Amino acid sequence: MYELFELERCPYCQKVMSFMDSRDIKYKKHDITDHAEEETLIRLGGKRQVPFLYNKDSGLKMYESADIIEYLSNL
Repeated sequence: MYELFELERCPYCQKVMSFMDSRDIKYKKHDITDHAEEETLIRLGGKRQVPFLYNKDSGLKMYESADIIEYLSNL
């Protein structure tokens, strides 16, 4: 399952979530206003930047909304 680290007010995060919802792509949201979620984001990706898409099963780690949407478009 995909995990998306995000901030609700971030327009780039909104763009990715809207795309995933429109394609019925299941994902778990992690709001990084929660300190524990923010620490997990930094541990996984190395920096505090959203959106960040993660898939534990495949090892996918991806920043940048355009790159995330392009990747998901090709599934």
